[in-house]
Amino acid sequence: MHRLLFAALALSFAAAPLFGQGAPPQGAAGQPYAVEYYYKVQWGHQQEFLSLFLKNHYPLLKKIQSTGRILSLKVESPAYHTTEDGRWDYRVTIIYKDSTAATTANPDEESFIKQLWPDQETYQKEEQRRFEILAAHWDLPVTDITPK
Repeated sequence: MHRLLFAALALSFAAAPLFGQGAPPQGAAGQPYAVEYYYKVQWGHQQEFLSLFLKNHYPLLKKIQSTGRILSLKVESPAYHTTEDGRWDYRVTIIYKDSTAATTANPDEESFIKQLWPDQETYQKEEQRRFEILAAHWDLPVTDITPK
């Protein structure tokens, strides 16, 4: 009986690496790096959040894209609802030129913000409001593993 239990345990440990949950690493250095940004907004404030996002954050992302730091940018919302636990209202998928561009601060961002929004007081209030109505936010680096 003990041998049977030992054999079963040994097999389960040997098989564990085959069923690992970890994602493969992103591409090699210098390769595009994808991140999905999820936004879950407080009920009833989805349109307000989207309006503020499109007014105060999307133009900044487009400006950064014009420098080559971002290769592509996509904003989506789900067509159907999900459970509350899995609910998200908006997903922004950004393909950066490489992992460094995705994971380090952009030294030009502050000057872009001042250039795009000369009325900094209004900009700051609206950005604060955008985050006040946000229920949750998470960032998910993703790897394309589609076979060639």
